[in-house]
Order: sequence, then structure tokens, then C-alpha cells
Amino acid sequence: MTAKNPFVWTEISVNDLARAKKFYETVLQVQLTPLPMPENMQVDADSPDYFEMIAFPSDMLGPGSSGTLVKSNMAAPGPGGTLVYFYSDDCAVELSRVEAAGGKVIAGKMSIGEHGFCGICQDSEGNHIGFHSMK
Repeated sequence: MTAKNPFVWTEISVNDLARAKKFYETVLQVQLTPLPMPENMQVDADSPDYFEMIAFPSDMLGPGSSGTLVKSNMAAPGPGGTLVYFYSDDCAVELSRVEAAGGKVIAGKMSIGEHGFCGICQDSEGNHIGFHSMK
């Protein structure tokens, strides 16, 4: 059996979509785009099922994972939940952009032995996220 990456989608909870979009675009140097809500799921902002999403760039047919920033009445942002790691050529680069983008570095670039390097920050919404690189 060939090992496959089991993760196919990630949703990062936010309170302010515009602020979070600016943070991730600045730190990751990517363009995020609004993801329309499916027609059969149109609900008003007071509904318990309400959500809005802004998508990270992706190739849904390619390997790996993508996802969205999501403002939802079903979940809230904050530390202590799922920790998402973003790919990086050198995680020190993304970590160097965090504070200017409205976040906070929690753990700077550190070696994880044969598995490369990582660093952790807090985004503009209070979520903890990581960056991983092999150099």
C-alpha cells in the first residue's frame, strides 16, 4: 500500500474575515479568494448554520491539502485547538512577516532533527499556526 497524505481540507476559524485575509496574504505571500456558499445552503448571519469562507490557493486535483478561512456560528478561533502547519522553503521567512501582519511569534524557527524545522505563531484572530521547512 502506498502512503498518502490523509489531510484534504482545513478550515481556520476567524472572527474578522478581512483582517484574517490580510494577515495570511501578507505572511504567506499568496492571494486568497472568496468561496461562494452553495445555493442550497444560503442562510442568514443569525442562523446557527451560517458561515462565510475565503479560500487559500489550491489545485483540488493535485496532491496535498488546501482550505479556507471561515467565519461561522459553529466554531470560534483561538489557541488550543487544531494546529495547522504551512509549507515553507525556509520557515524563518514567514515567521519574519508575522508581527508586521498583526500576529505574534510563539516559537521561532527550531530544528526538529531529520524532519527539518518549524516555528509557531499566533495569527491576527488568536489561532496558533505553524510553518514547516526542510532548511
